Amino acid sequence: MDHDRLKERHRAERHAWPENLGLRVHRALSWLHRAEQLARADDLDGEFIFLWIAFNAAYATEIDEKYRESEQQTFRAFLQKLAELDAARKRFESLTWQEFPKSIRVLLDNRYVFADFWHWQDGSLTEAEFQAKFAAANKAAHVALGRQDTVTVLAIVLSRIYVLRNQLVHGGATWGSSVNREQLRDCTNFMAKLVPLVIEVMMDHPETLWGQGTYPVVK
Repeated sequence: MDHDRLKERHRAERHAWPENLGLRVHRALSWLHRAEQLARADDLDGEFIFLWIAFNAAYATEIDEKYRESEQQTFRAFLQKLAELDAARKRFESLTWQEFPKSIRVLLDNRYVFADFWHWQDGSLTEAEFQAKFAAANKAAHVALGRQDTVTVLAIVLSRIYVLRNQLVHGGATWGSSVNREQLRDCTNFMAKLVPLVIEVMMDHPETLWGQGTYPVVK
């Protein structure tokens, strides 16, 4: 599923949707479109950033700061909701266990997308502390893989991808850098499949309460 087919469906169905869903899908599709354009231009950094914005446009909700969960908890809750809605078709299971099982394992074993690796680098953790945290996190991830716990695996993968997102968005990497190509390529390939699926499942279920989006349009 790509932008053009999703956009065609969006135009055909949006009149019957709640305003909040229509706005989320419209915004997410706009960023997905730009990401696909950058993919054709071979701009991997730009493609990844715009895919992340598209994902954020789909799931982000305006929440009072005192109630805001950690990003990983937010990812998990959103993915759990999507997976439950898609239980009959099992598209998230197909994505995780048929299309990307090897890439997911490689990504989980990549220390450069594990937040505590950078805490070791800045001196807030010792190498031994980092190694212990990395081993424990990967043990938990591989248990989830062994159980084929789709939601847990996807939430862990997104938490790792979020580290790369922070690195790029906060200026912690050079555009086109050779040192982060491997993880950037893996993360981008995964997001390029996940984001259209997320949008498609949301479109399949306009009756679901998706919540007030962030920064509503003010006229």
